[in-house]
Amino acid sequence: MTPEPAAKAVSLRETLRAADGPVTLLGYDPGSRPLAPGSKAKALKALASTGEELAAQQEMLYAGGASGDPRRVLLVLQGTDTSGKDGVVSHVVGQVGPAGVRITSFKKPTAEEAAHHFLWRIRRALPPAGLIGVFNRSHYEDVLVTRVHQSIDDAAWAERIADINAFERQLVESGTVLLKCFLHISYTEQRKRLLARLDDPTKYWKFNPADIDERAYWSDYQAAYAAAIAATSTEHAPWYIVPSDTKWYRNWAISQLLRDALLGMELSYPKADFDIEAARARLQPPF
Repeated sequence: MTPEPAAKAVSLRETLRAADGPVTLLGYDPGSRPLAPGSKAKALKALASTGEELAAQQEMLYAGGASGDPRRVLLVLQGTDTSGKDGVVSHVVGQVGPAGVRITSFKKPTAEEAAHHFLWRIRRALPPAGLIGVFNRSHYEDVLVTRVHQSIDDAAWAERIADINAFERQLVESGTVLLKCFLHISYTEQRKRLLARLDDPTKYWKFNPADIDERAYWSDYQAAYAAAIAATSTEHAPWYIVPSDTKWYRNWAISQLLRDALLGMELSYPKADFDIEAARARLQPPF
């Protein structure tokens, strides 16, 4: 009797990747921990180990960029207030060399930025070859906040979505590895994190009373995120919905996604473009 073939192991990328077609965030549990390595302690240990891999991969990416390799990585972090975008920057991206990273936080457009196409400021912030770029919020703000607060109509929203898809395809075709992560938290967890900021004087600077006002639009934001994810999760630039109620899981998961993205590039150090032995000979005594 022919034995049954072994079941294919499911990867974290497959597990967290947004489903094709319509998306409803009600189908994704922000408190879940799919494929977690076990306890918090084990996840933190795994995160530290992955950090060493990230640093090694980033150095090869940087070296390649310095030698003419046009490739780069862009990590897009989207999520509601308190979802942990800054935490990912600190605990995941912070493990690689700062020289090879460019982090951009997008706030409300300035008067100059608002006078241009909404992707103008995004293009200006793209990382050069050899770097890992991080967008702490991104071009998606212009199809999320604007939709929730009805500052654009459906036709304008659809036009911006088409612009985003064309822009991201252009990025990928020009050598950018695009990793888009939605940090998915629950309404209850956001409340806990906002209250925690009020309990800690060192976090007052992070608290904005307007965040409480925005909670009144929670359902609208969930719908806006779902619509944007469904419309822009493509084969070349998929979305990953990362359960983020558990901070250590969120950091571990994104570190794995980033590591896998870098490993998929099959990076290596550039070969010498000079005569190694001649250079070694020139450095012999008495030089």
